[in-house]
Amino acid sequence: MKTVIVCASVSHGNTRRVADTMAQALGANVVSPEQADLAELAGADLVGFGSGVFYSRLHPRLTNFVKALPSGRGRAFVFATSGLPELPLAPFTRPVVQLLEGKGFEVDGSFSCRAFDTWTPFKLVGGINKERPNAGDLAASRAFAERLRDGRGPAS
Repeated sequence: MKTVIVCASVSHGNTRRVADTMAQALGANVVSPEQADLAELAGADLVGFGSGVFYSRLHPRLTNFVKALPSGRGRAFVFATSGLPELPLAPFTRPVVQLLEGKGFEVDGSFSCRAFDTWTPFKLVGGINKERPNAGDLAASRAFAERLRDGRGPAS
């Protein structure tokens, strides 16, 4: 299965660590939005889109990339890392999931985990979640990717 992961990891490398873990399970290539090749994405069986969370949204580099994608078909997934917990009624990944579905992608699921964060108020205390993503977070991201690879979809 040909898989590509488009990842915008800009602060501490948290999201890239999650992307690399998923890539190992999927045999995927990880690229930034600026490196992504539209022909490669169109030829992929599965495409992942992920970033850290900034002001309760995925990074604008990733969101703008998804907005600029041509309509297409295929399977996709979305993932995020964040210092703060995700609100159940307003998942961080929802706006990008909706953009992808509007372009014709079948979104097979989303994944998020906590991560080291030094956003302004947290910088004063040296940041929060200093040890995240940890081994458990990375194992959960690998399990999520394996379910996608095996066609089992996200965990219920």
